[in-house]
Amino acid sequence: MFGRVQMTFYSSSGCESWDVAAKPAIPEGMPVLIDDDLRFEDGVGQVRPTVAMNQWLRELPVSGCPSPDSWASYGRALRAWTVFLTGRGIDLFDARDRLRAGLSSYAEHRATGPLGVRFEATTWNQHMSIVSSFYRWAVAERYASAEPFTYRSATVLYGKQVRQQAVNMATRRTPKSHVTIKYLEADFAGLFIKALAGLRPDGAEDDGFRGWNLTRNVAVGRLALSTGLRRREFSSLLVYEIPPLPARPTSLPIVFPVPAAVTKGRKFRTTWISYEALAAVHAYIELDRALHVEGSRWHPLARAGAPLVITEADPSGGRVNGKRVRWEVLRPRSDCGWLLQVGVRPCCRSVPPARRSPPGPRCSPAPRIGSGSGGSRGFLLSIRTGCGTRSRWRPWNGWWAAITGRPHGW
Repeated sequence: MFGRVQMTFYSSSGCESWDVAAKPAIPEGMPVLIDDDLRFEDGVGQVRPTVAMNQWLRELPVSGCPSPDSWASYGRALRAWTVFLTGRGIDLFDARDRLRAGLSSYAEHRATGPLGVRFEATTWNQHMSIVSSFYRWAVAERYASAEPFTYRSATVLYGKQVRQQAVNMATRRTPKSHVTIKYLEADFAGLFIKALAGLRPDGAEDDGFRGWNLTRNVAVGRLALSTGLRRREFSSLLVYEIPPLPARPTSLPIVFPVPAAVTKGRKFRTTWISYEALAAVHAYIELDRALHVEGSRWHPLARAGAPLVITEADPSGGRVNGKRVRWEVLRPRSDCGWLLQVGVRPCCRSVPPARRSPPGPRCSPAPRIGSGSGGSRGFLLSIRTGCGTRSRWRPWNGWWAAITGRPHGW
């Protein structure tokens, strides 16, 4: 039996002083579970279950879970399950009957226990999917001899394909997806756009409004409402990923490709946008945004990391530090720096909730540049999609300012 499990996140910062032969092969930001006595074994060859738990977490990137955000969710779900079993005197790799008794008690705890610990059906199913995945791995790796779950076979029909799928009996029933959709009424959507523009419900200017960059707020707000993109998706779009505006206005929706680099699960998909919303975005990019970022001398702080030099940019990609890179490989990262640009900035929305960086190690420090070779405008690109001169841009969310009339965190 072991004590209460704690969770932290791995960082290789300062690994040169760890007295190890090489840098550990652990992904940055990977959750690490450890008992509260900071021990992983009780003696030679007597490893604790946290060793298996951490090994499973480290293998998530090659087991269909590449997102760092999901790693944290997996770690928390596994930790919660382990802590509950410990409190009931059950080992993580105990006999099947004891594990099933613990699972039954855990289900009751999460369904009818104190309000602070109850799970909705969707959250419970997510946790059960994570825990069952761990136990299947543990059995295959011979860490465990049994798992607490029972499965039934279900027939799944998708298009013309029919296949059998194992269904975990511990999951709860949930409503169909179309039942849980929360539609935004047209009158409220219009009120929302007016608020972003600093207008009253009747369309008159609000004298008490203190927001900035109204054109940007309205353009991005209309884009989000029209396309249905997630916050992380529309806040990470680059200028080159915005579809071209049709030559003539049209009442038909326009195809809007969503880059795989910014989507959930990194799956490319297409959505639709109205001509009016797309025209508003192009108008913002070509005028208001250009006036704010052209000739900016703002530079990211040293702790934000080295920016990337991008030249010869086009709709499909550009040269990053001299190497041709497609925009689709620039994915959001939470541990990198700000976006800086000298010349034409590639980010569509100049607000910093999401960041994009190329895979692999950070690039070396890049020099300031003006015009690139061959007449192409050169610019500095770091990772985060928010920048500008300090005198013009504020590091607070434009949405918060538009709604409340006051800056957040400034």
